[in-house]
Amino acid sequence: MADIATIARPYAEALFASAKPADLSAWANQLEDLAALFENAELIALANNPKLSSNDLFKLIEGLLKSKPDQGLASFLNLLANNHRLVALPEIAKQFIAMKNQSEGAAEAIITSAFPMEGGALTELLASLKKRFGGKELRPTVVVDPELIGGVRVQVGDEVLDSSIKTRLVQMQINLSA
Repeated sequence: MADIATIARPYAEALFASAKPADLSAWANQLEDLAALFENAELIALANNPKLSSNDLFKLIEGLLKSKPDQGLASFLNLLANNHRLVALPEIAKQFIAMKNQSEGAAEAIITSAFPMEGGALTELLASLKKRFGGKELRPTVVVDPELIGGVRVQVGDEVLDSSIKTRLVQMQINLSA
């Protein structure tokens, strides 16, 4: 079977091309909700069930959403259901959000820290990261991982900056054993 990213790309590009600039944020939020639904193994199994009609599947998913999807997004969801591509929704959402961020000159930043980060510390870190990434607006997602011991690990796109104590200890161990 083809790679899920390859399957998702044309759908994400078509959805992005059909979205009005004013709809991008709302559609991105609704796509994130849809993607979260398809993290559930039971729903994926249901989506792959050939006995369930695509119309029934569409109605089920629409009922599971927090809010009724926009007409354009509902048509897109129906298209995915008819083509048996609903399982690609998490990747479609990821690619759509990446296109939205690129069009807005922004990027998603996944910040992994040993301790919760908020307020002044997060603002200060984002300011220094903004300089590092050429002035792009960064949209942070903070993940707490106590195994880092201290410091942070930042991922923006495919670039990773790791200043965690855990990584420094591993590097020191490699250097000492060499």
